[in-house]
Amino acid sequence: MMTKPTWFDTSIERTLLKHESPEDEQGYFVYQLDALKKHLAQLQQQDVIKLWFAVKANPLSTIIQTLDSEGFDFDVASSGELDQVLAQGIDPERILNTGPAKSKKQLEAFVKKGVRTFVVESLNQLNWLNEVITERELVDNDLQKPIVLLRVQLQWPDGEKNPLGGNSLTPFGLSVQEWKHIQVNDYPHLNICGLHIFQWGNMLSNEKMYSLWGKMVAPLTKLAVDIGMDLKVLDLGGGLGIDYLNEGKKLSWPQIIADLADIKVQAGVEELWLELGRFAVAECGYYVVPVVDRKMNYNQEQLVLAAGINHIIRPAITEQPFPVTLLRQSNEQKENFDIHGPLCTSMDKLGCLPLPKDTKVGDELVFGYCGAYGFTESMPFFLCHQLAAEYVIQNKKLIEVRAAKPASTYLA
Repeated sequence: MMTKPTWFDTSIERTLLKHESPEDEQGYFVYQLDALKKHLAQLQQQDVIKLWFAVKANPLSTIIQTLDSEGFDFDVASSGELDQVLAQGIDPERILNTGPAKSKKQLEAFVKKGVRTFVVESLNQLNWLNEVITERELVDNDLQKPIVLLRVQLQWPDGEKNPLGGNSLTPFGLSVQEWKHIQVNDYPHLNICGLHIFQWGNMLSNEKMYSLWGKMVAPLTKLAVDIGMDLKVLDLGGGLGIDYLNEGKKLSWPQIIADLADIKVQAGVEELWLELGRFAVAECGYYVVPVVDRKMNYNQEQLVLAAGINHIIRPAITEQPFPVTLLRQSNEQKENFDIHGPLCTSMDKLGCLPLPKDTKVGDELVFGYCGAYGFTESMPFFLCHQLAAEYVIQNKKLIEVRAAKPASTYLA
């Protein structure tokens, strides 16, 4: 009998096999809330760092509610994310506004809705926020000063490039040289007390992460002195990785906490923050999709699925596929299949991955680590396919949170 991969929780296998719904024949997502809750509780068993959830990773209502129940606060980067978090009853004072495209109008809207913590990424954003608070203080004498972190973009030695920049110029934050043009005392309406730094993605080495964090301390603490900032908060963003390729690389959370305790002392700050995305939620989620065709092409086995990058685009933009398994049992040996979706573009490829030789039309495949960067990161409207449903499993029950929707619901 085929052994299921370690990333697949076999306790949900029967539930998925029993699920039959014509509306889900183009693929659906499912998240294990009990497993997620247990994982989040483990992350919170420390007193070194404050944990935020980067809502971009998965904005589903029940995911947000589960994170809330385990004491996470929320990092939002758009008005839509803000509204979704507020709709779950989250106090706006537990929300951090990030993102490179904050206009004065958006900053004003966030302040009006009660958000009091901001990462500013440009001189314009800093000045606009100061103007917003100044103007609102004219009508609200009790208005709380917002906590403001300046996002810094550092340059790294050659060979240390990474998905969020490295030495490449990005829109995320400003250089130390640009931030040196300000003085904190020139913004008396803002509590500018922290720095934000995040330039790497999906890191899988504790040693590498500690090295990067360590290199940041000197330039950031010097910047704080130069601009007259009492540096109380250091936000290290996210970047903690998931081993999508099953290479045996897995971060040690206890080691991360030990390393960050050291960084906290080095930086001399009262608070360290992390904004977790995939590391918080990826392992709790799966994507289930049927095989609609199988063919041999130039001596290569190919599978065509009912959906592909219209539901899970990450493999196309990172060249790192989600791991996959056949939902049913099989005793056959595995071979590599090129796995494609239905879109009329060669981009719609989910990887070349091992599956049993007897995989056939009508079988369902399960992709792992889809609790993060699944449906909302993808391109669901191309070719007018349906939007995927999202389910949760809680107390061994499969519960529909959002039904699949046909193209007629979004086409004008």
